[in-house]
Amino acid sequence: MSRPVIVIIGAGPGVSGSLARRYADDGHDAGLVGIDEEQLAELVADLESRGAAVAHAVADITDDQASTAAVTGLGERFGRIDVLHFNPSAFREEDPLTLTADHLLADVRLGVAAFLTALQAARPFMSEGGRVTATGSMAADKPWNRAASLGVQKAGLRNLVHSIDATLEPDGIRAVSVTVRGTLSREGDFTPDRVAEALHAAARQDPDDWRTEIPYTGR
Repeated sequence: MSRPVIVIIGAGPGVSGSLARRYADDGHDAGLVGIDEEQLAELVADLESRGAAVAHAVADITDDQASTAAVTGLGERFGRIDVLHFNPSAFREEDPLTLTADHLLADVRLGVAAFLTALQAARPFMSEGGRVTATGSMAADKPWNRAASLGVQKAGLRNLVHSIDATLEPDGIRAVSVTVRGTLSREGDFTPDRVAEALHAAARQDPDDWRTEIPYTGR
């Protein structure tokens, strides 16, 4: 039997890289979709050193055709997708009086709508026991007004995860977002490795007690 596979949308350094390493150490192969070839190459080398088979695609995930092709290609390469993780969001320092409608829609396209494209491309390769996870943020509940679009993205992402779970649950596939209630840092409770561990644990919940949103407070 082939090894389980995680596909990460928005792969690179930070939480997504830590999550890829966590799954590689847990016996998963990895498919990576990102926009920076150099960052992806570094992550690929790291994961391969841990024994994982890795494939990657450079793609603009706001381009539906490019994103679909990237995820479909990874699914065909491995023949399966056991975990789909969505990580990206757009940070734009504009408050509600300077944030334009076009900027807001562009950010939501990256931080929410691109999730739909990736999910729909991944679904044919997912089966019972599959998991869909997403990196959430306290900005969904307590947005910083000077980066207004981020709160909209994270609130939309969490809401979408609820709908994804309700749609896929009859097929034995579950979805969860982890709301990071803190600021990422190099030390302490909110390092990328600690957040990745919370995401990994969220995907391993008991299906009978499944929660579609789990807060991570660092404790």
